[in-house]
Amino acid sequence: MQKNQKIFKNPHKKFEPKGLSILYEDRDILVVDKVSGLLTMSDGKGQDNTAYCLLNDYVRKGNPKSRNRIFIVHRLDRETSGVLVFAKTEAAKQYLQDAWPEFKKKYYAVVCGTLPEKEGVIISYLAENSAHKMYSVADPAKGKFAKTGYRVLKESPNCSLLEIELFTGRKNQIRVHLADKGCPVAGDAKYGAKEKSFKKLTLHAASLTITHPFSTEKMTFISLIPAYFESLIKGAQKICNAQLKQAPLEQRPALKSAENNGAERGDG
Repeated sequence: MQKNQKIFKNPHKKFEPKGLSILYEDRDILVVDKVSGLLTMSDGKGQDNTAYCLLNDYVRKGNPKSRNRIFIVHRLDRETSGVLVFAKTEAAKQYLQDAWPEFKKKYYAVVCGTLPEKEGVIISYLAENSAHKMYSVADPAKGKFAKTGYRVLKESPNCSLLEIELFTGRKNQIRVHLADKGCPVAGDAKYGAKEKSFKKLTLHAASLTITHPFSTEKMTFISLIPAYFESLIKGAQKICNAQLKQAPLEQRPALKSAENNGAERGDG
């Protein structure tokens, strides 16, 4: 990236793709806040309503002949909301994917039940069955290494609010690891949540710290906690959002941009 890298002005809300808020954009990267229910990319069933398709249309500004495009760096599960970064060049994509294990990824979740250990690290090897459901195995030869850190922030009689650090980015990793602990993410029927009164998955990709592909500037992007977390844990928004707004000084520029708008790497 050149010294005078152009930072794009955030578009008016009416020009943003439905289900996405633009947090930051320059010539190399495009960072968005994704709502729950929107696919990052097609799952092979022919959907056009994905973040990838919507953002390709956005960068082409309605011109089908435009050569502008975006490149997928990582993905969030359809039901997971929060920060999602795309590259705008092949070189930026390669850099971000190569450096991905070094970046800091913070999530928040509400889980069913309470954990006996209030802070810890979950490690397993994740494999996938024929129904595309992930599960943990002990044998390294049968799965991919996965590591998830967690910390309990608040508990109620039936639920717990967790801060989660993602050390690796396997498909459905957080959901499987918390289910392994007997505390599936609230709303996650696929991995064992039995409470049917709450339909929406309470897993949110709240903070992503990366190194810019060409300036090498450290940048942190945040997405504040959705209001529906409050229905399960009173005070969840206040607790999590207060933490998100505390950042080292060198990270403040990117945080400011985010707040103005309110491959495998299958995070979540």
